Amino acid sequence: MTAHVAEFEEAAGERDLEAVAANLRSRNFEVVIVDGPEAARAEVMNRIPEGAQIHSGKSKTLEDIGAFAELMHDDRYDFVRKRTGKMDRRTQMDEIRKLGAAPDVMLGSVQAITQAGQLVVVSASGSQVGPYAAGAAKVVYVIGSQKIVPDLDTAMRRVREHVMPYEDARLREQLGVGTFISRILITEREAAPGRATVILVREPVGV
Repeated sequence: MTAHVAEFEEAAGERDLEAVAANLRSRNFEVVIVDGPEAARAEVMNRIPEGAQIHSGKSKTLEDIGAFAELMHDDRYDFVRKRTGKMDRRTQMDEIRKLGAAPDVMLGSVQAITQAGQLVVVSASGSQVGPYAAGAAKVVYVIGSQKIVPDLDTAMRRVREHVMPYEDARLREQLGVGTFISRILITEREAAPGRATVILVREPVGV
């Protein structure tokens, strides 16, 4: 679809993964390291109570591990995107906005994670930023090891040089419009343990 930047596609080594996991735990995140997409999907589904209201960012990572498709087809969960996909955006935008603002569980990924354990999320609409930051009762991030970068400067370079060109091309192909950066959320830590889980995947998943 578009050229990728090789340095941002390579899986991290085990030592780097363990170091990032330790730093995340010191910032009040639960952390699980798994090998690949199937194990990541299992960890996600194990963290979703039956009947819970679930929301997600429009995440290629969730698509890659099969979690998005499972939620779309499993009636045991109240998946917000399944509901809002049937709603009229001209007449029901207030309801759509409120449904996504404070779910029981917010699923998604990040564009980059620093070795120190800072999570970087960039958005055009900002719809996922509120639930990640405070609106959701629980948050589950699935992060491929290729998203680990040395620092915040490199995180933003990853966003601008690698992620945004891909997302822009994908949206132009699917919807005929591109994307842009309007909001940047940098999560330094969770206020208390128990709210957020990071599932680190050894294999590259997502962009």
